Amino acid sequence: MKEESYCSSFVKNSKPYMAMMLLQFGYAGMNIITKISLNGGMSHYVLVVYRHVFATAVMAPFAFLFERKNQPKITLLVFAQIFVLGLLGPVIDQNFYYAGLKLTSPTFSCAISNMLPALTFVMAFVFRMEKVDIRKVKYQAKVLGTIITVGGAMLMTLYKGPVVEMAWNKYRKSRAAARGGSPAATSNGDWFLGSILVIIATFAWAAFFILQKFALKTYSEHQLSLTSMVCCMGTLQAIVVTFVMERKTSVWHIGWDMNLLAAAYAGVVTSSLPYYVQGVVMKIKGPVFATAFSPLMMIIVAIMGSSILAERIYLGGIIGAVIIVIGLYSVLWGKYREEKEDEMKRKLEQVPAEAIKDNTNTQINGNIQVIMIDNNIEANRNYSDMPKN
Repeated sequence: MKEESYCSSFVKNSKPYMAMMLLQFGYAGMNIITKISLNGGMSHYVLVVYRHVFATAVMAPFAFLFERKNQPKITLLVFAQIFVLGLLGPVIDQNFYYAGLKLTSPTFSCAISNMLPALTFVMAFVFRMEKVDIRKVKYQAKVLGTIITVGGAMLMTLYKGPVVEMAWNKYRKSRAAARGGSPAATSNGDWFLGSILVIIATFAWAAFFILQKFALKTYSEHQLSLTSMVCCMGTLQAIVVTFVMERKTSVWHIGWDMNLLAAAYAGVVTSSLPYYVQGVVMKIKGPVFATAFSPLMMIIVAIMGSSILAERIYLGGIIGAVIIVIGLYSVLWGKYREEKEDEMKRKLEQVPAEAIKDNTNTQINGNIQVIMIDNNIEANRNYSDMPKN
């Protein structure tokens, strides 16, 4: 019985970890498949349209089935939020990301996208959604992590360095040489432009998260509906952008090929399924836990890209990626300490007034002490549980 209980407990505790790791494999596959499709000549504008057609088709039925009751009223402000969310996410972020991906490489694009938590922190601070007390360690970690992350991105953008040969690529290279060919290299100008495009896409995605926080105040109980409307709005906007940017009607043609796979895979595996999985994981472990797995995608993409696409890994990219990951975890550590402290404050606010008797120390639940001082409540918890600033 004890062994069964231990096994069931182990499986239950492992589910969030397994779910997030599988998601990273899904994201990595999207980058590889999309790169193949873009290199094959598919327009990234058309890819964005078809991707969100699939995403809307998958999300809308679930939103109708589970959230059709008590829908919030769509006011002019709510419509404007949905419109801008569709513009920031599906249109600006993904078009710029795909354009940057085509000019650089999957590994590079994934590494740059790890700037997202740091850029979100900067934008939240600018819009006064985030307070910074530089005297506290948690805020120092977030600020320092942001600076380190930006420095790593600048290094990756401005310095390529020599090609780093991977052990599993030696056989591919010898076969390519025997056939008289080798993988085409990206010029420095295209690499720099691609870097800028991916950074702009990451800024747009950070702005998306900031605005989404406001929209979720209205759709806190209807998140599937909000996602469906944003995907639908993004699809309509992407169609307009595609008609402006792509004048040939032939770009819309899509058959039973890699282009269809790229659109369907991106729409279902990286736009629909992760929404539900990440929502469940975040309820159990919190948002910091979900974000902490993003560097794993970069490692998976590096292995898959270099082995499947014969992608060239540059020294500057490796050094910059390591620096970005260090900065990322510094920001996440600061955010984790902040969330733990906020959670502690919420627990202490729930201490009932009846627990305070005769202005004396009262022990609650074994480890909380409540003291009445000038009609103010102070609560102390065991030092092992309290975050240290």
